[in-house]
Amino acid sequence: MEEKEGALLRILKELRTTVASIEAAAIVSVEGLPITSDLPGDIDETRIAAMTAAMLSLGERAAIELGKGELERIFVEGKDGHVIASGAGENAVLTVSTIKGAKLGLIFLEMKRAVEKISEIL
Repeated sequence: MEEKEGALLRILKELRTTVASIEAAAIVSVEGLPITSDLPGDIDETRIAAMTAAMLSLGERAAIELGKGELERIFVEGKDGHVIASGAGENAVLTVSTIKGAKLGLIFLEMKRAVEKISEIL
């Protein structure tokens, strides 16, 4: 298990290194439990996991109810940046927090690459 966690953490660190506008990244279970994270010290991993699961649940319901097909990502835009969550296999979600003005196309691309790697590990 430690080997998997180390590999997942390396993926998050690589993602944050590749895209400087990503401030924080976490992999959480769809049930809202933290799997691993690369977060600043003032961010609580458990709270991020729980909020991600709640957003995912609501997003999936909205996509189904509105006939938009399978959910690809949750995107929250705030005054000071974005929170983006994307499924990473059947039981996990990759969540990132960005700064304001981040290049979203690059973030979506790098998140997709990271999700593929995460899915292989999990």
